[in-house]
Amino acid sequence: MTLFKKYYLKWVVTVFAVTLFFGCESNFKEVQKINFSEFVPSSDADMVNLKYTDSGRITAILVSKKMLDYASVEFPFTEFPKGIDVTLYDKKDKKTFIKSNYAISYKGTNIIDLQGKVKIFTEQGQTLETEQLYFDQKNEWFFTERRFKFTDPKGISNGQGIDFSKDFKVIYSQKITGEVETND
Repeated sequence: MTLFKKYYLKWVVTVFAVTLFFGCESNFKEVQKINFSEFVPSSDADMVNLKYTDSGRITAILVSKKMLDYASVEFPFTEFPKGIDVTLYDKKDKKTFIKSNYAISYKGTNIIDLQGKVKIFTEQGQTLETEQLYFDQKNEWFFTERRFKFTDPKGISNGQGIDFSKDFKVIYSQKITGEVETND
């Protein structure tokens, strides 16, 4: 009889240990999930139409089909995965238009990264086309090291690397080719 009690006790201890083991494994996986944080936007918007103002005057209008805001991450940013269409206004209400297939705005640096068929044009007939362009919002300055095509009423030029003011009044270009009419 003691032999039966001995085997019965081993069997009960084994069943208890196995149950405890599988129960702990499940809880351990749940604890792992708690410590895992997904990279998800803190807000998500469809069909966005934002108006930026300064002292009651509209300075920019941004239109996008999709906006994802990652405000709660270490380096916050806003993503526009379906592109943007922006109209910038200067103090004399002259407009500069910007279109791109994708954009991301970094909140800490105030830099906007425009990507995919980026096109900027003014009411005066100046157009710049490239695949990637950065915009420094604080200094109102565009720049890229990528290839570009610049069209102006005076001519067309191509190059690689350009930076310019948002109204195209100051332009610095690198490795440029093309024909442009000058005042000389």
